[in-house]
Amino acid sequence: MLLGSAAVAWPLAARAQQRERTRRIGILMGYPESDAAAQAQVSALRQELRKLGWEEERNIRIDVRFPAADADKIRAVLVELMSLSPDVLVSNTNLVTAVVQAEVRATPIIFIFVGDPIGSGFVSNDARPDGNLTGFANWDSPAMSGKWLELLKEVAPQVERVGFMIHPETPALIKYFKSAEALAPALKVKLVALDVRDAAEIERRLTAFAAEPNGGIVVGPHAVTLTNRHLIVAMAARFRLPALYPLGFYVKAGGLISSGFDPVSQFQQGAGYVDRILRGAKPLDLPVQYPTKFQFVINLTAAKAIGLDPPPALISLADEVIE
Repeated sequence: MLLGSAAVAWPLAARAQQRERTRRIGILMGYPESDAAAQAQVSALRQELRKLGWEEERNIRIDVRFPAADADKIRAVLVELMSLSPDVLVSNTNLVTAVVQAEVRATPIIFIFVGDPIGSGFVSNDARPDGNLTGFANWDSPAMSGKWLELLKEVAPQVERVGFMIHPETPALIKYFKSAEALAPALKVKLVALDVRDAAEIERRLTAFAAEPNGGIVVGPHAVTLTNRHLIVAMAARFRLPALYPLGFYVKAGGLISSGFDPVSQFQQGAGYVDRILRGAKPLDLPVQYPTKFQFVINLTAAKAIGLDPPPALISLADEVIE
């Protein structure tokens, strides 16, 4: 009888497994595929999905593309992904999200690591996003850029000119710049916009800016600066420019200081939103979320290399000190 029961149960279980439809997730990253930070972020999302019961080769298929900061390439890989009929898309950075939003009207889109989602036109309401987008944004206030300026002055008091590196067509970065600009006179610094769209412009802007003394830079978060972070860090070191970055992995790549959040945590949270979409939720059911925990990282080796001696009180505030 036991053998007979097992014989009946096995085909029933097999048929149930066959009936479970494989769901499809498309991910577009604003980094090149070789970027270690990008791989860590995608890996974090995959791991969280497994914890939520979604396993590749069983009930989900994850298609990841790395178009980086190339708008034409983003469009090309998006066409490819949409031909696979994904149930949900995950977009990373403002540039990628803007392209995806313009082309995709029905498929739910979870954005991760974007600035000012309302000002960028991704949603009109954080609490109940309209349309087919929701997700996880960078900072809920452009005032963060003023704090970056204060922090740069604290670590490098001699700075009198600050180049704020922004992508000029990104509304969030324009807001960050204007917020810092309003604070600049109180800190006795002149703020200069360093508009960049690619590596060549980064080289030109930094070379020209470094021609005058007592300069420092603040690097705004964008796909262009993320994908060219090693170039920016190397040029800042070459020109002995104190630099503040928006994310810790710039500092781990040799940069001076950073104040921001951990993008990996947003990808972990993003898995939860993907899970809820796959189980029937709509984007308007899922409010846009912002970071609640921030990290301050300082690289003392980088400071020494450009002749800086950060005050002990500042070092004591760091969440991570690289020596």
